[in-house]
Amino acid sequence: MTENPLLIGQGLPPFEMMTPDDVVPGITQLLMELEQDLATLETYLKPTWTDLVEPLQKLQERLTWSWGIVGHLMGVKNSPELRTAHETVQPNIVQFINELNQSKIIYQAFKQLRNSLEWEQLDSAQQRIVNMALRDAELSGVGLEGEERDHFNGIELELAELSTRFSNHVLDATKAFSLTLTTPEEIAGLPPSLLSLAAQAARSAGEENATPENGPWRITLDFPSFGPFLKYSQRRDLREQVYRGYISRASSGEFDNFPLIERILELRKQKASILGFNSYAELSLASKMAPHVEAVEALLEELRIVSYDAAQQEFEDLKAFAASKGAEETENLQHWDIAFWSERQREEKFAFTDEELRPYFALPQVLEGLFGLVHRIFGIMITPADGQAPVWHPDVRYFEVTHENGNPIAYFYLDAYSRPAEKRGGAWMDECITRAKFVEQGETKVRLPVAYLQCNQTPPVDDKPSLMTFAEVETLFHEFGHGLQHMLTTVDYAGAAGINNVEWDAVELPSQFMENWCYDRSTLFGMAKHYQTGETLPEHYYQKLLAAKTYMSGTGMLRQLHFAFVDIELHHRYQLGGSETISAVRNRIAEKSMILKPLPEDAFLCAFGHIFAGGYAAGYYSYKWAEVLSADAFAAFEEAGLENENAISETGKRFRDTVLALGGSLHPMEVFKAFRGREPSTKPLLIHSGLVAA
Repeated sequence: MTENPLLIGQGLPPFEMMTPDDVVPGITQLLMELEQDLATLETYLKPTWTDLVEPLQKLQERLTWSWGIVGHLMGVKNSPELRTAHETVQPNIVQFINELNQSKIIYQAFKQLRNSLEWEQLDSAQQRIVNMALRDAELSGVGLEGEERDHFNGIELELAELSTRFSNHVLDATKAFSLTLTTPEEIAGLPPSLLSLAAQAARSAGEENATPENGPWRITLDFPSFGPFLKYSQRRDLREQVYRGYISRASSGEFDNFPLIERILELRKQKASILGFNSYAELSLASKMAPHVEAVEALLEELRIVSYDAAQQEFEDLKAFAASKGAEETENLQHWDIAFWSERQREEKFAFTDEELRPYFALPQVLEGLFGLVHRIFGIMITPADGQAPVWHPDVRYFEVTHENGNPIAYFYLDAYSRPAEKRGGAWMDECITRAKFVEQGETKVRLPVAYLQCNQTPPVDDKPSLMTFAEVETLFHEFGHGLQHMLTTVDYAGAAGINNVEWDAVELPSQFMENWCYDRSTLFGMAKHYQTGETLPEHYYQKLLAAKTYMSGTGMLRQLHFAFVDIELHHRYQLGGSETISAVRNRIAEKSMILKPLPEDAFLCAFGHIFAGGYAAGYYSYKWAEVLSADAFAAFEEAGLENENAISETGKRFRDTVLALGGSLHPMEVFKAFRGREPSTKPLLIHSGLVAA
């Protein structure tokens, strides 16, 4: 009998050997072995780094290696068989994690280690790992007894199951909607790239003769289809149909997420209360950089005041613009008109379209530009290593990251294209393997980190490479920033290497920092080359991109603030069973954070996976919190002079040695001050957004 691939427990996951059938037997056996390991650890435990932290880390890593693969495949290769297997074993996983987190023996040993003579010999990363372990145990209910502990564990179990169901509902509801277009009138205004994608979607849905020229064309709620359709379709009635489909996803029938949201909020509140917090938001902030809810709301409000007036003005300008074009809807500009008229106004104001730029941003070129940039600022080389690692889909690529001296320091997978039938939307970075130093048979070895980078851009269609919109380019740079923090860490303990142990509201710093480089002259010209002619992007386009950078930025910022306010309100003040429904809470907040109020059937919350199925519950504000940090960090490069190669590489080395290298070994404020020499300021963010003058 061959070994179950999920039990290998180390190295690169053997994706080509894995099937959903491996999950139940593999995870079941793993948990049996881990139970045994935990019992042994508790029996022979000594409160020292070597006898407590190291064996505990090994145990946790076996779990994260195997369960991490299952979670990864749920995101990129979802199927009914995998879902069923995941559902079967998830409760047992949650149960084991609770048992581990609530081990009083381990908790006491950590306390003894902190009070021992050895404590003074530990470095800052080790001390922070110990302190965080104590805090996490407390937040995981280590102090609970009897019925209270059983109640708490029941909550954890149900929350895990609800978040998976929430996610599956969004995927299924997104998949369930489609609009098939068959006549030239129905596709008026649509660009060739969307027609190719829509014909490809129709072919996958069984219309084997569909072509970009003659259709039929299938529009879906998957972002590469939905986004451009709202921007370009001249048929207002069809835009409305697609928009209404999008905002009402997962809000009725078999995929209805409303009852799930109510239950999730109720359980989170109970959980917080058992742990002694007044609200789930307070529990969430107990492990973040922001000191308390008031500090979060103060930052959001400071940004809201500036962006609300700007957004109001942008809306009035848009109405006037649509009126000047003789649009019948100007008096009554609706949600499904905004993207369309914003795009027309942007084309006229800056004289270019998203589509015109696509041919200059073929994925291979963009990667070359990105790799050139990180070589320039961080002194690292990136080379293709396809074929050296098993992959879960033929389109997935694999790369090696090396020092300038040629020594490998990390690897990453890139899964760039949208696959709506099996891959969830959005873009994300995940850890495959975390860096760590260990001794094997008397020899010290370093395990190199490996990252998963996921995007959802337009796939290559027919004979064209993946031609990216500028927003997709920014997304790739963003995820790569997360990847850099994971890959360039110099911390030797997995518990604080890369993004581990980094406060959640500081995690977006490197990713948002990288987006700024898309507008840097030498970076942009290094990658923007026409995929057929090789011609570099004309200068006038660059000037227009710069000018368009802050276009509608009040609206964009206000949208993020709206999400963040709603998230904090639901997790801090919302009363279940009170006079206000969830939708009413959102509508009340929309009064001060949306210019165009939501439609009655707008159920955006039912697809808000970030806070109901991801890690952003009472933490959505983190994007803005970290953006203050990232804008200020980029300002250091601007002050040094973006054209000054020596200054850039010096500043880049400092950024690499602090923000990217130190991971979770120090508090993020200390890391930021080590890079910048002072605490962060909100001014660079407002300047970059064009909301205050430089």
